[in-house]
Amino acid sequence: MEIFDEQWQVHFVVREGDAVNQRYKGSRSEGIRTKYLVFAGEILQFVYSKGIISNEDVLQRVDNQDLTIVLLENQYAEERDYGEVFTQKMAYEYVLDRLSDYSDSLYRDSDIDFFKALNVNEFLVPNLFYDETTSNQVKNELMEELSLTRGMVQSGERIISRGELVTSEKFRVLESIRREYNRNLGLVGAFNYIFLGKMILVIILMILLYLFLYNFRVEVLQSPRESSFLLLLVLIMVAVSSFTLRYNVLSIYFLPFAIVPIMVRTFFDSRLALFIHIIVVLIVGFWAPNSYEFIFLNLIAGIVAILSLTNSYRRGILFLTGVMIIASYSTVYLAFSMIQEGNLLAINFKAFLWFAGNGLLILTVYPLIFIFEKTFKFLSDSTLIELSDTNQALLRELAEKAPGTFQHSLQVSNLAEEAVIRVGGNPLLVRTGALYHDIGKMYNPEYFVENQSTDYNAHDELKFEDSARIIINHVLDGIEIARKYRLPEAIIDFIRTHHGTTIVQYFYKYFIKEFPEDASSRHKFVYPGPRPFSKETAVLMMADSVEASSRSLRVKDESNLSSMVEDIINQQIRERQFDNTDITFRDIDLIKEIFLRKLLNIYHVRIEYPR
Repeated sequence: MEIFDEQWQVHFVVREGDAVNQRYKGSRSEGIRTKYLVFAGEILQFVYSKGIISNEDVLQRVDNQDLTIVLLENQYAEERDYGEVFTQKMAYEYVLDRLSDYSDSLYRDSDIDFFKALNVNEFLVPNLFYDETTSNQVKNELMEELSLTRGMVQSGERIISRGELVTSEKFRVLESIRREYNRNLGLVGAFNYIFLGKMILVIILMILLYLFLYNFRVEVLQSPRESSFLLLLVLIMVAVSSFTLRYNVLSIYFLPFAIVPIMVRTFFDSRLALFIHIIVVLIVGFWAPNSYEFIFLNLIAGIVAILSLTNSYRRGILFLTGVMIIASYSTVYLAFSMIQEGNLLAINFKAFLWFAGNGLLILTVYPLIFIFEKTFKFLSDSTLIELSDTNQALLRELAEKAPGTFQHSLQVSNLAEEAVIRVGGNPLLVRTGALYHDIGKMYNPEYFVENQSTDYNAHDELKFEDSARIIINHVLDGIEIARKYRLPEAIIDFIRTHHGTTIVQYFYKYFIKEFPEDASSRHKFVYPGPRPFSKETAVLMMADSVEASSRSLRVKDESNLSSMVEDIINQQIRERQFDNTDITFRDIDLIKEIFLRKLLNIYHVRIEYPR
C-alpha cells in the first residue's frame, strides 16, 4: 500500500500549474485511485489464489499436463490441475500480460506509466512449498496397492477347467489371483511365513547333503575346492531357474537340469551325481508350476543321463545322452498329459520343442567341463585319455632316454588297470598315473636295471648310501619333471606315493651285511613318501613292485610267480603302506589273483605236459 501511494503521489498529485494533473483533483481523483488499487489487488489475489510453487524443479520433472497436484493445508487436501499452478516465472509473465492488456484500454500515457512504475511483479513470492516426506509416503502407499496380476481377466471369464493341463501361463494367472486375493483379505503378512517355510525346507535339504557327504564321501566334504564346486553347481541352477520363472523368459522345461548330474558324474561318481541332482530338483520344485510333474520329469531325465555315461570318454556319448534325455522327457510328459487330459488332442505339443532344446543344450557340457576342470583343477576322463596317449611329448622322451623304464611303465599300467576295474576305482586314472610314475628315471637311466643292456653296472663304483640316494631321488626328480610339464596334481600323487615309505631293500641288505652295527643310517635307505592314500595309488604300488620283481625271477613258473606276488604284497601290508587307503583284504586277495593271472599271460607260462 505504501508503494502504491508513493507512485500515486509521483504520477497524479498536482503540481502548481500542471494542467495534466489538475483533472484528478477532488473526488474524481479518489475514484480513479480506488479503481487502480482494486485492479492491482485483483492481479495479486488471483495469482496467490492459484498458488506460486517454491520448487520449480518439481514441476519440470512432470511431462503430463493432465496430472493433478494436491494442496495440503491444515490437514485438508485439495486437488488442483497441474496447469493452474504458477511458478515465479509464470506468475511474473502473467502479471505483465494483464498490465499490458489493461494499459491498452487507457487513454493517457500517464496511466500507463503509473502501472509500469508500480512493479506489481515485485510482490510475487512463493506460497506453495513441496512436502517431500508426505509425497513419498503417499507414493509408497499407492505402490503397495498396485495389483501384481499380469494382463486382465474379465469378470466371469473361465481361467481353467477341471482336468485341463496347467501351463506356465495359466499357472502364473492363478498364482497372481491367489496373491491378490490374499492381499485383499489382509493376508500379506502370510508371505513372510511362506518364504520362511520354504527356507526351512531348503536348509533341511542342505543338511541332508552334508550328512550324505559325511557318511559316504567325507573326502569331498574335507576338500574346500570340491565342496565349493558342488555348492556352486546347485546355486547356479537354482538361480537360473528362479530368474526364468520370475520373468517368464523361457519355459522351465527348456533348462537342462541334467547338466548337473553329468558334471558331477564327470568329476566324481554316479551316486553323488544322483544325490546332487535330487537336491537341485527338489529346491526348484518349490517354485516350479506343477511341482510333482516337474520333479518326476527331471528325476527321470537325470537318472537316464547318469546311466548313459558309463563310458563318458567315448566320442559322441553326450550326443547320445541328449537324445535319450529328449526321449525320456517326451515319453513321461506324454504319459502325464494322457492322464490329465484323457485324450491326445488337448496335449500341448509346444512342450516337445522345449524338450528338444533342452537336449541340445546338453552339448554345452563340453565347454563347461573344460572351464570347471581348469577353474577347480579337476581331472576329467577326456584329459586322462589325452595324457595316456604314448605320443605325448613327455612319454616319448621317456621312451627315448629310458626305454626299459618305459616298457616297465606300460606293463605296470596294464596290471594296475585290470586290478582297479575288478576292485572298483578309476581305471583311466590309474593307467595314466602308471605311465608317468617313473619319469624321474630319465635323469639317471643307467642306474636302473631295466635300462642296463650290458653287464656293466654303474652302482659298482658307488657306496651303498649313494646308490640308494640315486634310486630314491627318482621320486623327487619325477615330481620336478611333472611340475615342469604341468601335469595335474592327481597324476603327481602317483609319482610321490608309488614307493610310499618303503626301504630300498637291495642296497640296505648289503649295507647291513657290511655294517651290521650301523643301524642309525637306516633313514638313508627309506623313500620319503607319503604312503598311498587312495585305492588307485595303492594298486599302483603293488603293481609296480610285482612287475619289477617278476623281471628278476630266473624261473618264471606259476609257483615262483605266485610266491613272489604273495611275499611282496604281504610285506607292504606288514609295513602298513595301505593304512591310509580304503582298500580291503578282500580287494587285496582279488588283486593278487589278477596279478598272477596277468603275469602268467605275459611270460607265456604253460602247463607242463607229462612225457
